[in-house]
Amino acid sequence: MKKAVVTGASRGLGKAIAKMLAKEGYGLYLICQNNIDSLSEYGKYLANTYGVPVQCFKGDVSDSTFVNSLFSKIEDLDVLINNAGISYVGLLQDMTDDEWHNITAVNLDSVFYFSRQAIKLMLKKHSGNIINISSVWGNVGASCEVAYSATKGGVNAFTKALAKELAPSGISVNAISCGMMDTDMNGHLSPEDKEEIVAQIPAGRQGTGDDVAMMVKSIINAPSYMTGQIISLDGGWI
Repeated sequence: MKKAVVTGASRGLGKAIAKMLAKEGYGLYLICQNNIDSLSEYGKYLANTYGVPVQCFKGDVSDSTFVNSLFSKIEDLDVLINNAGISYVGLLQDMTDDEWHNITAVNLDSVFYFSRQAIKLMLKKHSGNIINISSVWGNVGASCEVAYSATKGGVNAFTKALAKELAPSGISVNAISCGMMDTDMNGHLSPEDKEEIVAQIPAGRQGTGDDVAMMVKSIINAPSYMTGQIISLDGGWI
């Protein structure tokens, strides 16, 4: 049985990705930072519905000690989904040092910590998929989301560089550059703000967790020759 790790799995995109992987027959290691009760319940649902083993963990993805401890429990891995992320909306000059360090730690350091451990397992099999959940703001930047844009730009560069490093070992590394998604992360937007943004999206709607999950499935099933790609999933918006 193939195995997958999904960070930020208790809600939104991570939750949808976890369901898709369970449906595809993957044993799952699901990670959340706070909502372990709801994640555990969801894990039981996935295990009962799709007949796959599911283990749920609570921890700080930006803490290398936690990540190292987690991977000491994992002997085999085929897919890593680096999905955990937070946002900061506001003027850069109002941002504190702690807020800056927190968002860079969660959005970027975690990708390094999880990838570093996953690579060790994937090298044993000479195969694997690392998929990083990024954002269109990592490509073009967003006003009042400078730190978030910077971290996602870092994720994109990380993806391209690591793909070149791991391609000789049969391990693919790609990222999904998400547009406007119907998730809690955009909860700060008013209904009017959302309508204004959707009006600019040629597809005429926000993206969904299922859209991202389907893209993850497509990447996993793609030839290993496809690596180092930042794949936009934004309804033609950017």
